[in-house]
Amino acid sequence: MNFDVIVIGSGPGGYVAAIRASQLGMNVAIVERESLGGICLNWGCIPTKALLKSAQVFDYLNHAEDYGIKVGKASADFTAMVKRSRGVADGMSKGVQFLMKKNKITVIMGGGKLVAGPKVAVTDAAGATTEYSAKHIIVATGGRAKELPNLPIDGKKIIEYRKAMSLENLPKRLVVVGAGAIGVEFGYFYHTIGSEVSIVEFMEQGLVPREDTDISKELGKIFTKKGIKVYGNWAVETVDTSGKEIKVHMKNRKDGATEIILCDVVLSAAGVTPNIENIGLETLGVATERGYIKVDEFYRTNVPGVYAIGDVLPTQALAHVASAEGITCVEAIAGHHPEAIDYNNIPGCTYCIPEIASVGYTEQAAKEAGYEVLVGKFPFTASGKAKAAGHAEGFVKVIFDKKYGEFLGAHMIGANVTEMIAEVVVARKLETTGHEIIKSIHPHPTMSEATMEAAAAAYGEVIHL
Repeated sequence: MNFDVIVIGSGPGGYVAAIRASQLGMNVAIVERESLGGICLNWGCIPTKALLKSAQVFDYLNHAEDYGIKVGKASADFTAMVKRSRGVADGMSKGVQFLMKKNKITVIMGGGKLVAGPKVAVTDAAGATTEYSAKHIIVATGGRAKELPNLPIDGKKIIEYRKAMSLENLPKRLVVVGAGAIGVEFGYFYHTIGSEVSIVEFMEQGLVPREDTDISKELGKIFTKKGIKVYGNWAVETVDTSGKEIKVHMKNRKDGATEIILCDVVLSAAGVTPNIENIGLETLGVATERGYIKVDEFYRTNVPGVYAIGDVLPTQALAHVASAEGITCVEAIAGHHPEAIDYNNIPGCTYCIPEIASVGYTEQAAKEAGYEVLVGKFPFTASGKAKAAGHAEGFVKVIFDKKYGEFLGAHMIGANVTEMIAEVVVARKLETTGHEIIKSIHPHPTMSEATMEAAAAAYGEVIHL
């Protein structure tokens, strides 16, 4: 019952922290109330990508003649797509089970709660509670779909992302409220396999409002061309679910115009809220602020021996952020001297088609931070690889500090750009300048050439434009 480290929650923050602690010679336990791997592996990152791949394959089949291939009429089997997605998720969860055994980590199934000691009290499915002691306790309880006051989730007519991955039937008409990564990914998926989709976003910028404005505009044009209805700068005021048809009442935030959208299902994609309730924070006096747990740069709370990582913090709610925080936290516990995470060098990826990837400053944010900037863009219409692949939409945009050449940020929209952004993350970590990117020879023909060409465009040296 005694451990060096107990981790509450087995998502990409929790299970990674547990493995790293074990590698460093600690006796580790992990507490999980549902399925190993948490939301990301079971209901988030992984199964959504499986659904999106199914939609992409279906889209390819419908445009096979563009590639000189004739096939019969394709039909989307929604049930089979969902089944495949769940199978992929189950396989990944089993992979985490294997990693726990491999690293000799004790898995304790049940709901974990901090109690005096500090200790962790775990209540199992039968209702029995057992207390466990540890020198170090890491809270990694993750987050859940944020519920808006005027959009109560009932799991049938108004749903969140978990239900969106396991619907019994394909809705004819879907309204997505929220145009962040979750909203545009599901919007793309359901539209591609046959639903009539409308996406409503409160922010003026429209789709993916946290991205650079050029990215938002480009995705808006592409989605509109596909036939997805996009409402930017609109507020959902009420949703009437009393009749056979759902009525979504909206108001334009700029001119006050009103509109009603009729649909079969509403997907609330308004973001994530942290799971900090009923886990004993108040019992131990763990400090919180604006609904998040307060920690220092190595994830220590104000209570000795208690730490927090992942979506319970006000940092980016991304799987790779939680994993990095878990590793940093554990290495600090072990007496190492890890470097604190640079939250301005965290890549963000959105997996609709076309994909979106970004890191660092947007152009507007860089200017607001006082930089005089050089901006370069390279469209994929000028990329031989993109044209050959049939994916010439989108571009790469890079931002440099004019004075010193510092790589301030990059913003990409196009095919496979989520695989390209790591180059910029590493370049920024190594304090690479614009000219060093230009002089780093990129292979031809590749999509990644666009990063080099965009950098050259910023300095007036671009060749292929």
